[in-house]
Amino acid sequence: MADQNVPPRRPRDDRGWDGHQHPNADGYGDPHTPAPYGYDSPHPYQGGYAAQADPREQYAGQPAPAPRGPQWVGPEGLGRPAPARPAGTGLPTLDDDNEPGRKVGRRKAMVALGGTAAVVAGGAALAMTPQIRGLFGDEAAAGDATGSTVTDGTAARPSGQQPSTVRTYTEQNESYMGSRAGEALKKNAPAGGRTFSGPAAAAAATKVTVKTVLAKDPILHLARRATFGATPAVIADIKREGMDAWIRAQLDPGKLEPSKGELKLAELPTQKLSVQQLRDQRDKLNEQDAHPEREMVDATIARQIWSKRQLFEVMVDFWNDFLHVAADFDGGEVYRNSFDQDVVRKHALGSYPEMLVAANKHPALLIYLNQKDSRKDAINENLARENLELYSVGVDGGYKEPDVRQAAMLQTGRGVDDKGKYVFRPEQHYVGKVKILGFTHPNNSADPKKAEAAIDAYITYIATHPSTAKYVAQSLATRFVSDTPPKSLVDRLAKTYTTNKGMIKPVLMTLFCSSEFWAGVGQKVRRPMEYLVATYRTLGVSPEASPKHNNGDSKRTAYARGLRQIHDKMRELGQSPMGHPTPDGYPDVYVAWTSAGTMVNGWNEAGEILAGYRTTFTYTAPEKLVAKPPATAGAYVDALSLRLVGQKLSTREKNLILGVAGVAATTKVDATFNGAITAVARAILASPQHHLR
Repeated sequence: MADQNVPPRRPRDDRGWDGHQHPNADGYGDPHTPAPYGYDSPHPYQGGYAAQADPREQYAGQPAPAPRGPQWVGPEGLGRPAPARPAGTGLPTLDDDNEPGRKVGRRKAMVALGGTAAVVAGGAALAMTPQIRGLFGDEAAAGDATGSTVTDGTAARPSGQQPSTVRTYTEQNESYMGSRAGEALKKNAPAGGRTFSGPAAAAAATKVTVKTVLAKDPILHLARRATFGATPAVIADIKREGMDAWIRAQLDPGKLEPSKGELKLAELPTQKLSVQQLRDQRDKLNEQDAHPEREMVDATIARQIWSKRQLFEVMVDFWNDFLHVAADFDGGEVYRNSFDQDVVRKHALGSYPEMLVAANKHPALLIYLNQKDSRKDAINENLARENLELYSVGVDGGYKEPDVRQAAMLQTGRGVDDKGKYVFRPEQHYVGKVKILGFTHPNNSADPKKAEAAIDAYITYIATHPSTAKYVAQSLATRFVSDTPPKSLVDRLAKTYTTNKGMIKPVLMTLFCSSEFWAGVGQKVRRPMEYLVATYRTLGVSPEASPKHNNGDSKRTAYARGLRQIHDKMRELGQSPMGHPTPDGYPDVYVAWTSAGTMVNGWNEAGEILAGYRTTFTYTAPEKLVAKPPATAGAYVDALSLRLVGQKLSTREKNLILGVAGVAATTKVDATFNGAITAVARAILASPQHHLR
């Protein structure tokens, strides 16, 4: 029998948990690739379930005993392993070592450059993983003179745990950081710090002591962390407005005008439809190949690339991992866009307790976690468990198994009616005193107002619990500062969260006013989705279609088709908005994402963008990225590096990029880098300076 003092993970039923797809002509039904959990370990939800005895097995071949009180409808089925990460595509585009006259093989130069970002910590470029060595040979790794940290199978193993015990977003991150690579990262994390009167004061007073290849420029640092990628326009805005004013403006996104890319979201027709309209028009939309849950993801990608409300979009992505409801679940096509608008986006910079209360009354969450099927005589504990384990206090937050059951009993009665709207059914609500993690309530009435008030009071209680404050603080510090954030910062953020009763803006201001944030230069690596979005941003891709584009008789506009292409590429890379199939969200530490195939696939996609092959958007020709290109190769690389990553590269990195073009620093070149400008720009985008954020 499982220890009653340890909240066990229970297997889920089939609805919404298997990441099933809805095939269509765009290839969207290809196998989904969720976040990788390491090369040789199972998905964290795999295994560990055998200890959870199926009560049906006790009565196999004999009548079940008469029911006594509430019947527990335990979620059924063993956990499924995550689909294997794709092996990677596009390697032949780097396989050009045998070109006549080329002194340095382009493939080896690219790998020696980009491989330094394969496991990046502390900003000092680290060596490649064994998987990358296997693809490209040890000589590439041997060329890295910056020192090495090996990421092997231990990268996915929790420190002192089995993968099956990795259950929550934060704990999942911490388990990865217990690996050998994680231990190396911890040594280069920022130390303790203090709070200053404002972000600019904190930036000015903080000395960056960690090892990093990034320029220790606070404006660049702010732009990399508070947006999905620094652009010349963002840098200019921060310099003109000042850091304090720019952050204040970002924290008030309603006053920022929409961008062209956001205005064009009107071309995604399902995003303007209500839940009722989506239900009524389901068949018609299917005939038109219009899928609301996919268009919602497409719209999210557009906002990440083009919105001026960048900090808001970063926080939307954060909450979509923390309070995660997958885009693809049975019902997502009707309800997920409403959840995005009415729960996550409405409260992303507001109150987390209010967000959690709203989520617990939204059909998307009630369907996703089977709460709509829970009633007093057949209680389903899915949502009650995840409210504690994932969405508030965390698995180590102090709750026990009886707390889960008491919460599940209290939350009965909430469901979805035949019209797809939230409903409270008093006849299905359990009545009786409850005690959950220090929260007590008589719960002595099935009257809708009183019963719902009791549930809301409980949800608010756990959302403002000290363990939730720490959990949110740890997750925010991991997102914005370091894979191993200092305890001093986590404690400070948690205190602000508690003092302000879960309001998010004060927590973010505490973060930006803390020296630990400004000391963390180079301590975060872009995950696949973030790398791709940052590439679109830095290359200045425009949402308008290229003059060369022929949309033919497509039912969708060029803009809609282009967004879907990016969406599909993200899925291929293993990360897309709201794409994780299970409620724990994507991991937010780099050692969870080490993959040679994904890295090379990302480089090749950067090459595709530079070449402007996809005419659904307008691209800046690579020879026009620098307004007045210098006449020599070395100076041109410097200018192009400043344009794309905001700083010059090291001498070693610069020489590797010159090797990609097969020229010396003093070689005379034209605006096209003598025909090699696309390869040179792509190599810069493969550098640690672009992989880091």
